[in-house]
Amino acid sequence: MNYFIGVDVGTTSTKAVLYDEHAKVLDHFSEGYSLYRDASGMAEQDPEAMLNAVEKVIHDAGTKINFANEKLLAVSFSSANQSVIMLDHHFRPLSRVITWADTRARTVADQLKRSPEGQQLYAKTGTPIHPMSPLTKIMWLNQAHPETVAKTTYFGDIKSYLFYKFFGSFKVDISIASCTGMMNINTGNWDSQALTLAKVKANQLPTIVNGTSQAVGLTDEAQSKLGIPADTPFVYGAFDGALSNLGVGAIKQNTVAITIGTSAGVRVVTDHPVIDPQQRLFCYAVDNGLWVIGGPLNNGGDVYQWAVEHLVDASAVKNEQVDPYTLANHVIEGVPAGAHGLLFHPFLGGERAPLWDANARGSFFGLSQLHTRADMLRSVMEGICMNIATVFQAVRNLVGEPSSVTATGGFARAEVWRQMLADVLNCPVNIPNSFESGCLGAVTMAMKSLGIVDSLDVVQDLIGDISSYQPRASAVHVYQQYLPLFQQVEGLLTPAYSTIAMLQQQSSHKEG
Repeated sequence: MNYFIGVDVGTTSTKAVLYDEHAKVLDHFSEGYSLYRDASGMAEQDPEAMLNAVEKVIHDAGTKINFANEKLLAVSFSSANQSVIMLDHHFRPLSRVITWADTRARTVADQLKRSPEGQQLYAKTGTPIHPMSPLTKIMWLNQAHPETVAKTTYFGDIKSYLFYKFFGSFKVDISIASCTGMMNINTGNWDSQALTLAKVKANQLPTIVNGTSQAVGLTDEAQSKLGIPADTPFVYGAFDGALSNLGVGAIKQNTVAITIGTSAGVRVVTDHPVIDPQQRLFCYAVDNGLWVIGGPLNNGGDVYQWAVEHLVDASAVKNEQVDPYTLANHVIEGVPAGAHGLLFHPFLGGERAPLWDANARGSFFGLSQLHTRADMLRSVMEGICMNIATVFQAVRNLVGEPSSVTATGGFARAEVWRQMLADVLNCPVNIPNSFESGCLGAVTMAMKSLGIVDSLDVVQDLIGDISSYQPRASAVHVYQQYLPLFQQVEGLLTPAYSTIAMLQQQSSHKEG
């Protein structure tokens, strides 16, 4: 038997899935690590802890293979995007990994976004100006930590760091490069204007390669820790969002992929770059002739978790002898669409698409004495879906009407979520039963890299069974009345977000 290992390097853990040569899941492995939030806006990881986790899951997957008469065809990678790590001239870390969730570049991003240069950069790079962007992160580092930047020889991301540790070469796949805000999507090279703003030279950044590119020849140290043959090809793959699209078969312009995990994302793959005149959406290169258009949202399952923790009656949980999420979903099913005229804007963690405003804050609108905790729970879930619908509408307006939505993430386990999403979007929603779509997407890229398949379209044959949900006319009618109001209130509140964020910050300082 021949095997593949798909690796997904995430924000709080790394997962590996062992597949056979037909992409059937055989086993899966996971190793966690900490996300450090030691200061306001900070979201960092320990690069050595992440390296150890990646080594462990690959090693553990490799123990299932009898290398005497079986072959590991390739290891392929998915990873979170928009991370930054500072390295010295020996590629040793001078910083922790500054993740996508880090917002300390907020002021820098706000200034750049308002400038003519910011508008020019978005048009060239397809990356909205925001604190998550590595461009603004490096600009902020120049201001906040000039002494560390002065010692820095290279700026990388977590995947380029891992590949350097494994192979001694400093390279990055085109999709991760495209997410930095420093790569020109028309040329596929680092953009000179962005590099000038970041005060970085091109030779300080990884060499850009295609996602199907391979690295071969593990260092002795890496081979001993991974426990797999040194000549095993490692395929660079892409960032997790793009590979999630691929892993659920959403690789045509008529299929939109939506993920709702801790955060959320709306994405569609196209054969040409598309720039949003309103700068609400990203446009990232994925591989030769493929781009992904869409928007990431900060607020997904974590907002629902907050609502369940604060709105579900603990005594009811105890009496019913069920977990609070099961009880919450059951309660929500008993509340009609529209939550009796209550809207919720789910911006508890600032927001990326469609606002790109780190100061955005959550709110209930329409709250009256008649509303119950059950109404509030449903409005939270509807607010998450309506926020997704706002990005979905922007994608649809730019690339055309989709025939269906393919949805994945932790939310997809609940029937009430699945149906609500179809109703709010007024579009059929398909839920694949496949495991870890990012890993499957990575393995599909490995198959193309090795010449086993000619096209990534083969993933359609690999994803297995799908559950489908059709929008219900009665609920669609309700949401088509509420969604414009949701967007209207969002527009009215937007000018006040910076003030309330400032007041909250002042309040926290006084309490501290």
